[in-house]
Amino acid sequence: MAIQTEALPESIPVPARSLANVVKILFKLQPAQVDGLLEQGYVAVNGRVKRQGWFRCDAGDEISVDLVPQAIVAPIKQTKRKQSSRTIEFLYDDDDISLVNKPANLLTVPTKHREAHTLLSLVQRRYQSKDRNAQAFCVHRLDRGVSGVLVIAKSLEMAERLRDQFADRKPHRKYVAIVAGVPKAPEGRLVNYLSTDADLNRILVADETQGEIAITNYKVQSALSDAAVLEVKLETGRRNQIRVQLAELGHPILGDPRYRPRQAAHWAWQFQRIALHAECLGLKHPRTGEPLFFETAWPQEFRDFVRTQRKQS
Repeated sequence: MAIQTEALPESIPVPARSLANVVKILFKLQPAQVDGLLEQGYVAVNGRVKRQGWFRCDAGDEISVDLVPQAIVAPIKQTKRKQSSRTIEFLYDDDDISLVNKPANLLTVPTKHREAHTLLSLVQRRYQSKDRNAQAFCVHRLDRGVSGVLVIAKSLEMAERLRDQFADRKPHRKYVAIVAGVPKAPEGRLVNYLSTDADLNRILVADETQGEIAITNYKVQSALSDAAVLEVKLETGRRNQIRVQLAELGHPILGDPRYRPRQAAHWAWQFQRIALHAECLGLKHPRTGEPLFFETAWPQEFRDFVRTQRKQS
């Protein structure tokens, strides 16, 4: 990657010192190219990434641009821009944290590909509509295809306090999952060790020397003809944990394209998402210590599927 840095000269007048204009002038770029670099996080001022074109620069500021060819040629695909119109449901909001209801098919945070439109970017955009310097900090994540409750911090201090709670396994996390088939045991505690293979899939390994411990508790809420609705509670929070462990149990989550996808396919589940929803989240407020508990309704797809299945039985 070709990172170039230029100092903002006094010769650029103050009214013309918006970051977008400065980048365009210093690096001789087109406005669309500047937009792409800003949106993808390729611009920094004095070492700090800035995505806001309106940000006011001062003389002497060091402007760094990562001139990635694909960002210069194709800033952001129009299909991705459409996601910016999504509205995020806020369940709780104060000066320190927000709890939101993440929709399915939206990344929580950018991957290595630096996607511009994620839950975090949409939340931060809302914050900055009120305070241009506001920031949003991710505390935990949900997979792209999963919906449900997430907590977002408004400062690094609050984020670290919340992360400590998750590291100590203190938050209450309950999910609803619809799986293929009906587990023989009406409830169970799944304990496995997870690692990551070369294709970034999560796999089960023998012990703690090869991976991280993952603990999931499940209970059958409703047995349908060839599927089941499970209540799932986490003790640990590893990436893809619920999906991997339920697939290993022989009951993959419906619609899962990665873990036992053939078995996870169901004629009545025609939705472009995974049948997993973070239904409840309970934790302590990172500043006050006050207990907070939030519960969300089942997504419409879940209700439609269960209704269809019950009609078939």
